[in-house]
Amino acid sequence: MLSFKGMRFPIDVVLVCIRWYVAYPLSYRHIEELMEERGVSVDHSTINRWAIRFLPLIEKLSRKHKCRVGTSWRMDETYIKVKGVWKYLYRAVDKEGKTVDFLLTAHRDMAAAKRFFDKAMGENGTPEKIAMDKSGANKAAIDEINDNRAVSIIVRQVKYLNNIVEQDHRAIKRVTRPMLGFKSFRSASSVLAGIELMHMIRKGQFSIDGATAISFADQFYALAGQVRLA
Repeated sequence: MLSFKGMRFPIDVVLVCIRWYVAYPLSYRHIEELMEERGVSVDHSTINRWAIRFLPLIEKLSRKHKCRVGTSWRMDETYIKVKGVWKYLYRAVDKEGKTVDFLLTAHRDMAAAKRFFDKAMGENGTPEKIAMDKSGANKAAIDEINDNRAVSIIVRQVKYLNNIVEQDHRAIKRVTRPMLGFKSFRSASSVLAGIELMHMIRKGQFSIDGATAISFADQFYALAGQVRLA
């Protein structure tokens, strides 16, 4: 469970603010205004600090409740602007469109691709097949992984197979677009963890008691280990 010890604001205010930020295409100033309308005065910079501090922790807590994904993956990268420079968000979904994993990296090369695959396989097990684009770096990363395996992962570099992950990027970009880029790599990584978490909640990827009967918002609060106050 997260510790909110020493917080000046109630837990439910913190969680509502950070959930809004990663669930909808809003800026921190938009959320400041929305909270003001509800009689809560909280500065946008405070909301920013909450997001950076708590979102990666909630996403980490959520992993133990995540349902298993399939063994046929579609992997691709998309671009995220950090301090005016494009960085790379590696992502994979299974053939049903369920999110496998994600990783923000500074570079787009074999080492970055290998880090992504190591993370994804460490959390989700080894896939039987991976579809990807014609990137030589991504293929080289899988080749290195296969060199140490008795049974090789099948690699398919066929563009149409990757349509599903390319389409899935749009849900992430829809939320990040109004943010107009991130001020630091840490803030980008933290917020993207929250955006990916909300996207997975919407796709029904978590095993939560009564999940089919509760809202996406309450699933987020449940994964944070908290009960939303009325």
